[in-house]
Amino acid sequence: MKTTKMSAVLAVAAALVVAGCSGQGAAEEAPAAPAAPGYGQLLSSQPLSGNAVLPSAARSELITYLSQDPRGNSTVVSGSVSMPPGPAPEGGWPVISWAHGTTGVADACAPSSGTVDGPDGEYLVYISQTLDRFVQAGYVVVQTDYVGLGTPGLHPYVNGDSEADAVVDIVRAGRSLDPAIGKTWYVAGHSQGGHAALFTAARGAERAPELDLRGAVAIAPGNNTSQTPQYFAVGGPDVRLALGYLPLILLGAQAADPDLRAEDYVADSAKPLVDTAYTSCTGSIDAVAATVPVDRIMKPDADVDALVAYLETQEPAQLKLAVPTLVLQGTGDTAVAEPGSRALVETLCANGSSVGYRTYEGLEHTPTVPAAYDDTVGFFDRLGAGEGASGLC
Repeated sequence: MKTTKMSAVLAVAAALVVAGCSGQGAAEEAPAAPAAPGYGQLLSSQPLSGNAVLPSAARSELITYLSQDPRGNSTVVSGSVSMPPGPAPEGGWPVISWAHGTTGVADACAPSSGTVDGPDGEYLVYISQTLDRFVQAGYVVVQTDYVGLGTPGLHPYVNGDSEADAVVDIVRAGRSLDPAIGKTWYVAGHSQGGHAALFTAARGAERAPELDLRGAVAIAPGNNTSQTPQYFAVGGPDVRLALGYLPLILLGAQAADPDLRAEDYVADSAKPLVDTAYTSCTGSIDAVAATVPVDRIMKPDADVDALVAYLETQEPAQLKLAVPTLVLQGTGDTAVAEPGSRALVETLCANGSSVGYRTYEGLEHTPTVPAAYDDTVGFFDRLGAGEGASGLC
């Protein structure tokens, strides 16, 4: 995505959105666009490169497509499509739309670039080993970068509707890319992506009724972000491990509502966190977080009511899921604690959702992804075969 060609494609795609997607002058860089496109319109494609390529894929494409930002505006989103080898089954390849975990809010943190630096790049390569197994199992893997990662605009971190829209619309775009991709699809995600998977489970089928969303898997899903302002206002040594998430949550809220300015909430000593997050990924943010005094993070006089009210609208506990869903969690997770995930599942069940919950003894946040592979593929295979999912509330 850092190539000259992709820069030109993004410029053309952005012009299409502004101009109502007339498609004029875009023939060399993107498919011709109808006068009134739907979300998920494929805008461009080119061969994927770098660490984003899944080794077992017969075809790997970097794409841009049309989706929607939190304020309802059309926007360009990037992502990737990885196709299994061999002939497609009758009805086309089933799809897993993968929602990635936290990398940051800056363009440099887009997974499809294949060049993400530091710990985030290492995380993406590690996760890709599991995604490659999905391809080996006969699933097309589509991966959205989300709104604002690798494309214009600030990424609205943990905005559930925006995440879900991007997750859904890349399935539509993938089907435009290759007719061997079928209508049957599933969503799976980790951490931030687990949050995205839950919002997709609630709203994905309604957004794309022409597709067949069968089920969802949320691995260590992010939740309880509405408690962030109070948590960091209290301060103390226990908050340091989580401090790197603060600027992402604040800037994500700002991306969704420009009146929620991140700089209005943090103390001067914590402003370097916000400044770093504008341009760098979580590794650099964590390095800055190590230098911030834990008793001087939030402004003591900051009015956080509007911020908290917004974050409450992004809590997955409020959702009623429309498809069978598994929540998978490591009991040793220090990023998303197991008791919180268990409580979330209990609330979702009380809301009338059909949810199952499984844990992996002693596993930390990221190692839970490969550990969850068998449960994830087994769940999707059973749903794809028309079998009822057992063990759900």
